[in-house]
Amino acid sequence: MTDLTDTRVVTVERIPIPEAVDAPDAGIFLEVVRIANAVCLEDAGHDYLREEAAEVLGLWQDQQDWTQLGFAAMRGDEVLGAVKIVIANEPETSSVEFDLMVDPPHRGQGLEELLLAEVEREARDRGFGTIQTWTLHRPHSTGARVEPSTGWGSIPADDAQTRFQLASGFTLEQVERNSVFDLTGDFGGVERMLAEAEEFAGDEYRSLQWTSPTPPEHVDGFAHVISRMSTDAPAGGLVVEEQHWDAARVERRDARLKAQGLTVSVAVVLHVPTGRIAAYNELAIGEDGAGATQQFGTLVVKEHRGHRLGTIVKCANLLRWREIAPGSPRVSTFNAEENRHMLDINEAIGFVPASYAGAWKKVLSS
Repeated sequence: MTDLTDTRVVTVERIPIPEAVDAPDAGIFLEVVRIANAVCLEDAGHDYLREEAAEVLGLWQDQQDWTQLGFAAMRGDEVLGAVKIVIANEPETSSVEFDLMVDPPHRGQGLEELLLAEVEREARDRGFGTIQTWTLHRPHSTGARVEPSTGWGSIPADDAQTRFQLASGFTLEQVERNSVFDLTGDFGGVERMLAEAEEFAGDEYRSLQWTSPTPPEHVDGFAHVISRMSTDAPAGGLVVEEQHWDAARVERRDARLKAQGLTVSVAVVLHVPTGRIAAYNELAIGEDGAGATQQFGTLVVKEHRGHRLGTIVKCANLLRWREIAPGSPRVSTFNAEENRHMLDINEAIGFVPASYAGAWKKVLSS
């Protein structure tokens, strides 16, 4: 356990963003990645959310659409914990997102408070009044529960991360379910669901897939459907500012995904009469190809719901994924508990709960 009475002073320092994972100044960053993975393993009880350093670095280096910075709690050269802060570079932005992580052996000794103070200071200095974060929790926990403002789902009240958020003035605004699908099992049900959904959708809808980067003829349409994620997806009581996307931003994102070493498969459904993308799903994996696949965005835009388009994009991408990443054992995805329609699709396909996430909000006093 960390002893904060140790004569070596604990300091909070800005995390340098190295040019590469093997750069001379990459040591602190690499420790932050290690701690983040250790926290996910400790809190969720599995390693399906593990990220490699190159993936994380590619994300941190993308500063055009998001301001990303971090602080590390240090004792000498030892990194005890860290916090990453993300701020959307949009004129209407009023909130700050952060990910606070303390190495499990050093938890509960005051480091959380030190790092949270940096988040609040940074938010106030930049003129933002709301800070938001997420915590991970294991499934099947017993005991008292905390429910979000949505009334959907709950998380364990006795988890240390829950107690810290409540004691720090946060309110639980949403619960997300982390579900996984076994890629090594039978795909007969997936094939059947896809065929039935395509027949139900009819000739007005056509599915297609590609591997990132986005084909030029679909860049504008893909920008539109990604932008709808910030307005059409359930947000509970969280502050979610509308994100503005255009072709240039999609191209920047594609370049960043490449820099992260990610292979991304995209399945979409086109609305034939208008030529607009009505739904999409993304699956991604790192360079080794043997870890868990991450599902990124999945959305059916509001005006096209009720045609089983969510089933089409999910099933079509899973079937395609077998050829792209045959060594990946599972797909991991998150969905809001109030998004019952998407959870119904997941459960019918064969996804099962692996962990849960709590979404927290704090309004800073003036």
